[in-house]
Amino acid sequence: MDHISRAAAAAGALFLDEQGRVLLVEPTYKPSWEIPGGMVEPGETPSEACRREVEEELGLVRETGRLLVVDWAPKDGHDRILFIFDGGTLSAHDPIRLQEEELRSYEFVPLHLAGHRLVPRLAVRLAEALRAKESGDTRYLEHGRL
Repeated sequence: MDHISRAAAAAGALFLDEQGRVLLVEPTYKPSWEIPGGMVEPGETPSEACRREVEEELGLVRETGRLLVVDWAPKDGHDRILFIFDGGTLSAHDPIRLQEEELRSYEFVPLHLAGHRLVPRLAVRLAEALRAKESGDTRYLEHGRL
């Protein structure tokens, strides 16, 4: 019998503030920072998962924007497909309420500094998401590379 790939999927949102800085969140369960998002649950689409995770983690009820990046990113022998959607711009009037069990803090960070807080593949994925947002296209990556 052939091996059937059962890829896990995760979806996150790229949020910017009015100065163009990227929203990063600090998880309580690992050392590196992330963008808001999480795993896609059975029967859920990636955009639904993104919307749900943003509401759970940040307390924000927002529609998921357009798809910016898809990255096929296997890790530790398991296939993963990672999606980044456009979360839009957050202003000082958008009340962020962190899910304290999972997130310690959040910060808006310039892209050139964001890479120092992220695992390298997420830093590349995030940079590509910003390029896709600016150009109006969608990027497909494999292992974090075009």
